[in-house]
Amino acid sequence: MNRKKIRFIIVAGILAIAGIITIQFILFKQAFNLEEKKFSQKVHIALLEVVKNLSNSHQNKIPLTNPVNQISDDYYVVNVNYGINAEILELYLKNEFEKLQINTDYEYAIYDCETDKMVYGNYVNDDPTITGLKQEYFPKFQNLVYYFAVRFPYKTTHLFASLNTWILLSVILMVVLIIYVYSIFVILEQKRYSELQKDFINNMTHEFKTPLSSILIASNYLTNQPAIKNSEKLTKYTQTITSQSSRLNNNIEQILNLAKTEKNPLVLEKNKVNIAEIIHLAIHTFKVKLNDNIIFNLHFQDEKYNILADEIHFSNVLYNIIDNSIKYSGPIPVINIDIIEEKNTYKLKITDNGKGIPKKHLKNVFKKFFRVPTTNKEYVNGFGLGLYYLKNICDLHHWTLYINSEEGKGTTIFIILPKFVYDA
Repeated sequence: MNRKKIRFIIVAGILAIAGIITIQFILFKQAFNLEEKKFSQKVHIALLEVVKNLSNSHQNKIPLTNPVNQISDDYYVVNVNYGINAEILELYLKNEFEKLQINTDYEYAIYDCETDKMVYGNYVNDDPTITGLKQEYFPKFQNLVYYFAVRFPYKTTHLFASLNTWILLSVILMVVLIIYVYSIFVILEQKRYSELQKDFINNMTHEFKTPLSSILIASNYLTNQPAIKNSEKLTKYTQTITSQSSRLNNNIEQILNLAKTEKNPLVLEKNKVNIAEIIHLAIHTFKVKLNDNIIFNLHFQDEKYNILADEIHFSNVLYNIIDNSIKYSGPIPVINIDIIEEKNTYKLKITDNGKGIPKKHLKNVFKKFFRVPTTNKEYVNGFGLGLYYLKNICDLHHWTLYINSEEGKGTTIFIILPKFVYDA
């Protein structure tokens, strides 16, 4: 993933987080305001019922104007036309608040016109173990002779408690957002380390290329010297140097090709390619390399199986498949190669007589650096890059690639190749 995409994802993520937090805050505020309005309405209704009850008990009329006045968020003053008994008032308050489920602490005071003071009544709560009074200042209300006041000291706490589901969801959302932000930082840090690792590997492989090229030139020169040719032991040594240097060179080339593919996508040079010709060339190379200790069974005619492909990369694909088949086969590998002609495609089918791949590992074989676990006795050389490279090349050509394997019964790789259509 390039830097522009990562920056876009980060910016989009930050904007999304800001938007979600803003929306959540607005919705929570609206919910809180709604709960506050509902609470105020219930208190008004309850206090009106208290006034009715008091009027009935005194056989007086209810005041014509609204007797309930909300002075502040948690403070209410109620007008009546007669003196008030504190015990009777508390009883009515308890009953009406209970009916409307106003389950929060409150305290009340009654105005004494003789002393012109607010006389504190009581602090009422649902917990019987709390008996102490929480005396608060009750301001007087002008132009009223008989009235009482009610205060809800923990109204805000009560409202928040009624929104516990909203609060829980908000906390969960914040946790998710924190994890998201943390994940972004972790990903960026991992990407930085990954880039450093890639740069190190690429630099090291480039540094290996120069001395390795010198070794290959020198070993080829030695192989052609008469003194070497006349000595069976020296010939064997020089061949070992040459073959191992070539193998190391191929591994380095593979790493460099993959690094190039990841940094800048490969530009394929597609031309008409004959599948059969490339297969025969690969077979000849492997037979020379293994001194004919390999069996190829070809199930196709030497016809013009033409496709549109990058010849170099298609050759590498075949070499990788056959090389893997050899690595994981017995002492004498047996490889069957089929070209099945269909309406618009050729199906290339390559099967070996190896030990197969366990079913649980099949989904990972095309992943970078993945290698099927083996014991120390069965160790096979390689980096786990061959099939990853194979998958990349097939994807770039828009070919269909899949694999079938059964443990102990070998492995089959299929590649679906569109026919090359041209004017005759």
